Amino acid sequence: MQELIDTLQAQLNFQDLSGTFTMTDVIIGLLMSFLLTALIAYVYKITHRGTSYTQSYVHTLILMGIVTAFIMMIVGSNIARAFSLVGALSIIRFRNAIKETRDVGFVFFAMSIGMATGTKFYLLALIATVFISLVILILSKFDLYKQTSLSQILKVEVPDGINFENIFDQLFVKHTKASDLISIDSVRSGTMTELIYNIVPKKKMDTKDFLSGVRKLNGNNKVTLVTGYDNTDL
Repeated sequence: MQELIDTLQAQLNFQDLSGTFTMTDVIIGLLMSFLLTALIAYVYKITHRGTSYTQSYVHTLILMGIVTAFIMMIVGSNIARAFSLVGALSIIRFRNAIKETRDVGFVFFAMSIGMATGTKFYLLALIATVFISLVILILSKFDLYKQTSLSQILKVEVPDGINFENIFDQLFVKHTKASDLISIDSVRSGTMTELIYNIVPKKKMDTKDFLSGVRKLNGNNKVTLVTGYDNTDL
């Protein structure tokens, strides 16, 4: 009991906690990880596009940075402790799929900053956060590497048994730069066939006129044009 009391007193007096970190190191490390990952979360929020934004994901980025910093403090320079933590953390399974590849980059961003602050590389963490955040802001502000012609998804239902292979060819030549049939599916208990095309519309394509032409050819059945599908969970 006396040994436990002595240990707590030593820690509260800002003495060595784990052979590597003092109480001051822990406070600075956790505070730095919180502030820097909060900045990362803000950059993510103001640069996000599309419909998949969730507040819980932004909160997770901050928590991930802080927890990673804490884990690095626990590990310290103890190899055995590091392997035991790897084994313990390997049982964790994430059920929510990340919808955008960009979000994966922010996950690694937050984790790396947590690792830096957790190992007392405070200046490195600060410089990396500012530099990478500036890169993200520049890419977003100037919309770099954006394709001039974006693909769209066209879903068309046609009566079962109709010869659909070349039915829309002339219409696609008129309104699109490229078109590919990517899926054929039987729907409505086999009475209809759903065709899914990947199309690249021409710059001056009249969407209303294009959809009207599709309906004339498919017997005025259901037609769906999905734009921005890369940012939408289909």
